[in-house]
Amino acid sequence: MPNPLSRPQKNLAYASGYVIAVMSVFAIGYHFAGWSWLDSIYMVFITSFSVGFGEVIPVTDPWLRLWTMALIAFGCSGIIFITGTLVQLLTETQIQQALGGKRMEKEIGKLKNHTIICGYGRIGRMIANQLQAGNIPFVIVDQAHDRIAEAGDAGWLTLNGEATDEAVLLAAGINRARVLATVLPNDAANVFITLSARNMRPDIQIIARGEVPSTERKLLQAGANRVVLPAHIGADRIAHLILHPNARELLGERSKSRLDFEHHLTELGLDIGEIEINANSPWLNRRVGDIEKDASGQFLAVAIRREDGNTEMKPDSTAVLKAGDALVVMKRG
Repeated sequence: MPNPLSRPQKNLAYASGYVIAVMSVFAIGYHFAGWSWLDSIYMVFITSFSVGFGEVIPVTDPWLRLWTMALIAFGCSGIIFITGTLVQLLTETQIQQALGGKRMEKEIGKLKNHTIICGYGRIGRMIANQLQAGNIPFVIVDQAHDRIAEAGDAGWLTLNGEATDEAVLLAAGINRARVLATVLPNDAANVFITLSARNMRPDIQIIARGEVPSTERKLLQAGANRVVLPAHIGADRIAHLILHPNARELLGERSKSRLDFEHHLTELGLDIGEIEINANSPWLNRRVGDIEKDASGQFLAVAIRREDGNTEMKPDSTAVLKAGDALVVMKRG
């Protein structure tokens, strides 16, 4: 159901309706007096807003003078009314934001042994849902106002700011936190956050996300306790399913287990793909490692289905693709 309007919003709606009604009625009155629609509307606007440019057409008729006097009374009062409601709405919004920010700071200040989630994307959202289900306190840090607003609407503690800024980490309670999870889609930012957090809290547990496999070593050197590579997690899961006796369902019929698995992959921003290697393929007679290198981390080879029906799981980087093979890959969705 839609949120009910606040009192200032209702007042603004009433004021707008009143002004529109007044202007419409008086414009019709001038038109009935023989004025054109343009002159009538112009006269109503300059009179209601007290511009004072002068009369469009000299008003000599006593009835029109009374009509204009009424327009001044009703039109000017309507403009004053709508201006007042706008000021009220803006003031209340600023007060609510200030009070909301103070309340949020107070709630974050009470946290102890909590988790700081840096980044509220797909993975950050999944982590928040899991922590909430486990009754583990957490605070979300993100620089995007729309994502912070979304997290706030879910009832979670949030902090709008750049997680690479040490002042923001202090405001998030890093001195009292137990875990920091940096899950931004930017590897460089995750490395910098890890360095800053480890420098501020040598004993905090840091879990970092990496997009490219080569980033794992950098994150560990920066101080991360654990590094999570979403693409590798998905690839390991695919390999596990393929090794089951009914593994053909992975890329075949859409069973419930496959649909559930694909749902989790989508949440991670990943997808499964199968690439047929034919005589005209640019990957024919090329090594898997070279192909992954050319893709710059956009996909990861999971398996090779050879033409003879055999399947090579987690193929070695030196494995060569032949005509008739099919390369199963984990790619970004």
